[in-house]
Amino acid sequence: MYVSAPVNAFYRPQVSVAPREASIEIDLSPEFHHPLGAAHGSIYFKMLDDAAFFAAASLEREVFLLTASFTIHLFRPVSEGVLRAEGRVLHEGRTQYGAASELFDAQGRRIAAGSGVFLRSRTRLADLEAYRSSAGG
Repeated sequence: MYVSAPVNAFYRPQVSVAPREASIEIDLSPEFHHPLGAAHGSIYFKMLDDAAFFAAASLEREVFLLTASFTIHLFRPVSEGVLRAEGRVLHEGRTQYGAASELFDAQGRRIAAGSGVFLRSRTRLADLEAYRSSAGG
């Protein structure tokens, strides 16, 4: 479901999900750059949010999660290579999850970090055609 989302035709991410954790990889290309030639902050946000979201979603079997809030901290610019975001669950509650993520460049340097709150929605996963047709992936 994630990889086939229309927005991801542009980013072409790779995703890996395990219980309580997830990772996202994107091969950075010049089309993701701002005018100074480095990755735009929206790439950082997308990868950090997606990794934290899927870490939380790995624990949720009934309903779709929604990002309620997400804070990011940018540490250094990057202009090329494969970026990797790693997310992990920090808190599991009855109605919400807390998760954090870190973003690394191709040399393994931490270039950004983020954390967020993900709420249980009223949308059942079983009611989503994209979820059913992808067997939940």
